[in-house]
Amino acid sequence: MTSCGNEPLFDGGAGCGSCYEIRCVAANNPSCSGQPRTVVITDMNYYPVARYHFDLSGTAFGAMAKNGLNDKLRHAGIIDMQFRRVRCNFPGMKVTFHVQRGSNPNYLAVLVEYANVDGTVVRMELMQTKNGRPTGSWEPMRCSWGSIWRMDTNRPLQGPFSMCITSDSGKTLVANNVIPAYWRPDKAYWSNVQFY
Repeated sequence: MTSCGNEPLFDGGAGCGSCYEIRCVAANNPSCSGQPRTVVITDMNYYPVARYHFDLSGTAFGAMAKNGLNDKLRHAGIIDMQFRRVRCNFPGMKVTFHVQRGSNPNYLAVLVEYANVDGTVVRMELMQTKNGRPTGSWEPMRCSWGSIWRMDTNRPLQGPFSMCITSDSGKTLVANNVIPAYWRPDKAYWSNVQFY
């Protein structure tokens, strides 16, 4: 249930991870159920056809249809729909830190996934471990793109890493030792924390 969003929705990457309730109505297309569905903004849409443009996944597009008409609605192309920003809700899920491909001891890039409530992370910090103990010092990471945060260093980073994230409402979570000392690129690490 994902969507690309044009600039007002993606907001230069700050909108990545935000949730929207969407629906289309039968007055606009007879295949529409009128039932609201929730989607998560995951990428930028560079070719919008309206002021606010959702480029929905096939699953999300079809989910707005009446029973048995999801393929027909998906093939309708561009349709008018209603939308509003809502709190994200990932039942049973905890915030996940996905170490990105290309990460190495001097460059760590991490995608934040499944953040409830606001869904938008505006700050991320990392605490290293030295000699088997946390350093006690939070180091700010830089936003690379969307919900991917990175740290570039001249000296190799030492894990395990604790991560501190702040949402756009100012709420903060700390996931202690969430990324292990022997982490691997292209692997997700589940935390035991979540925004409520």
